[in-house]
Amino acid sequence: MSTETLIRLQDVSFGFGEGTSEVSVLKSLSWSITTGQRVALLGRSGSGKSTLMNLLAGLLLPRSGTIYWADQPIHAMSETERVAARRRMIGVVYQFHHLLPEFSALENVMLPALLAGHSVSSATRVARELLAAVDLSARITHRPGELSGGERQRVAIARALAADPQVLLMDEPTGNLDEETADRVLAMLFQLSSERRLSLLIVTHDRRAAAMADQQWLLQHGTLHLA
Repeated sequence: MSTETLIRLQDVSFGFGEGTSEVSVLKSLSWSITTGQRVALLGRSGSGKSTLMNLLAGLLLPRSGTIYWADQPIHAMSETERVAARRRMIGVVYQFHHLLPEFSALENVMLPALLAGHSVSSATRVARELLAAVDLSARITHRPGELSGGERQRVAIARALAADPQVLLMDEPTGNLDEETADRVLAMLFQLSSERRLSLLIVTHDRRAAAMADQQWLLQHGTLHLA
């Protein structure tokens, strides 16, 4: 099975503010993630981990340097093209699940599949399969307010996978979970990664989560170092 570079940063820098008041966050980063790779991103609070994840997802654009998705520079895309490419390639999971409260678990997972062009019947099938994969078949009609924290996070992961992305970016996905639930969610994530050759980037303070990854990177003073 071939391995390809899915996301690549070339000399990427980013900061907040303008001119002399600019606060530099990331400095000349060159880095990549390949098919099936599982990476943990570590660093102190405020080190820029979430900023880096948002750059990888194309939600922010760098001040300098270039970000490539499958060898396509994202700054050369229109906003519409970038949104469409993100839907095809990248899934995002945040620490807080951001599920739509008025929708059932099934409907929350169906939505990205519908946006990706699936018919209602196809989106329903995909959502059922993904909710079964995260062991929630018995909870598909429940709304987020009727689910536990761990169940809500598993729905969020299923939703992020609904458009069949190649890369899953996760910002502290177990940060609000107890240890037992976090272990169960992590085991499920890595199993799905193996089955689908899905690349994972996990932004985390959890050393146990980091230890499961193929590589651990430390973001410190705006630069990345192998941990």
